[in-house]
Amino acid sequence: MSVFLLVGGVLLVGVLVALLYPLLKGQPSENAEATGQRELNLQVLREQLADLEKDLDEGRLSEAAYRQSREELERRALDYVGEAPKAVVAGGRKTVLAIVLAIGFPLAVGGLYWALGEPQAVVASKTAGAAKEGEHALSQQQITAMVERLALRLQDNPNDGAGWLMLARSYAVLGRYPESAAAFSRAVSMLPPDAQHYADYADIVAMAQGKRLAGEPEKLVRRALEIDPKNVKALALAGTIAFDHQDYATAIRQWQTVLAVLPEDSAAAAGIQGSIRDAENRMAISGKQAAGMAPPAKVSGVIELDPKLGASIKPGDTLFVFARAVDGPKMPVAMLRAKASELPLNFSLDDSMAMAPQFKLSSVGPVVVGARISKSGDALARSGDLEGLSTPVSAGVAGVRIVINSTVR
Repeated sequence: MSVFLLVGGVLLVGVLVALLYPLLKGQPSENAEATGQRELNLQVLREQLADLEKDLDEGRLSEAAYRQSREELERRALDYVGEAPKAVVAGGRKTVLAIVLAIGFPLAVGGLYWALGEPQAVVASKTAGAAKEGEHALSQQQITAMVERLALRLQDNPNDGAGWLMLARSYAVLGRYPESAAAFSRAVSMLPPDAQHYADYADIVAMAQGKRLAGEPEKLVRRALEIDPKNVKALALAGTIAFDHQDYATAIRQWQTVLAVLPEDSAAAAGIQGSIRDAENRMAISGKQAAGMAPPAKVSGVIELDPKLGASIKPGDTLFVFARAVDGPKMPVAMLRAKASELPLNFSLDDSMAMAPQFKLSSVGPVVVGARISKSGDALARSGDLEGLSTPVSAGVAGVRIVINSTVR
């Protein structure tokens, strides 16, 4: 292996660690089997990509065949994303994004370097042997620069649909979702109709508008299914949309279609099955409510920030909304996490957000609902955090208004 590939690979791993660690930090842990299967899937894809690049470098594979095989790997990577849609794992969007980065980032970097860099230098370095170890190393700044060079090239050649698609995916793995959505819009208007492109476009627009599939993403998902009614990612997103609309029967039907094409023992299949069970449970609860039974315990309302504290908020600050018993342990009986930048925020807390199965909203009496902006991202209150609390309320109350107006000492 050339020094360039070795050093570039090490740096690429370093960049991925820096990107993935904040996403995976504090995530609910998966069972060992699911985690092992996911890591195995990712490792297989990485090894296949490495084999493709080696065959290309050594002349055993033409550039056209390489590009076709690489696109197939990208499609398989995106299918993994489709196997774990937003509503499939509540609160697991960061894990999905981590998977996209783990696969998409190396693919995008490789594609950009092939299009805009000097790939012949890789081959030449095998015989020259005189290049210094860090001479061709790609830093994250260089990767970003290559993306910008591609954007500039497209200004001179705005009818290059494939180029716009590459730019859209490159922006996506860099987390620049509004720019990715704009590039996707240009790409799909020029390229032949492709269900996967529209499904990816819908996912990016949802990310750009705060991880919400309502509105434009719904239209894009419908368009994807018109082109290919069996597209896995579009079906998974359609199930999530139906779930968000509380149309649980449709969500179950969409996810069962996805489940039929997944390996039975895969982690993705297990996630889909869990989502189907969740939808079935919610549908059963809805049926009980229609029959006159008591509704599930829930507290909802709005969180606002005192304008005087607006200057204290930073984009990366974390917002925690929680309910805790008035009489009893201080451990929250329900909690959700959001971004401080989303304020004012409409919230809803219920038993599904309990931190312990035996200690939930329906098992206690009156509760105090609180909202805290954490500077550290830690759920525990720390000095300097901003906080607001409600008066005691009963489960089932709606319209609770909380103003964050004090500093934790």
